[in-house]
Amino acid sequence: MGAFNRSAIVTVVERRSRLLLLGELPDGHGAQEVYDCLRGLCADLPEVARQTLTWDQGREMAEWVQLEVDADIEVYFCDPHSPWQRPSNEHMNGLLRQYFPKGTDLGLVTRKQLNAVAVEMNGRPRKILGWRTPAEVYADIVATTA
Repeated sequence: MGAFNRSAIVTVVERRSRLLLLGELPDGHGAQEVYDCLRGLCADLPEVARQTLTWDQGREMAEWVQLEVDADIEVYFCDPHSPWQRPSNEHMNGLLRQYFPKGTDLGLVTRKQLNAVAVEMNGRPRKILGWRTPAEVYADIVATTA
């Protein structure tokens, strides 16, 4: 969420590889805008990486049933006030604060900027991945299941 909770970006983290996908919400972060964004992000994922989506509580996911059908993905919700139930995403959101500090108007962030941040984050080696990058691990996952 951005300044005064008026703007937002969508973060999706593929669990095995920690690959980051970022979605822009230029027209607000209501249920329809979040659905449209997630539908587009999920469409880019192969089936092996598009099995479940874990989300926190919020009205922005009111279209979750339609997302399950259209994106062929199961949606789960965390218990209220339980961010530890989606640790990969919460950790990534913390790392993204390096690029988008609290108070940033995320409505002004362009698709080009989001892409640049995702490329940089997906190119960072991670200890949890044996010092491989999310992009490398994701490429292996896709290659071995194709």
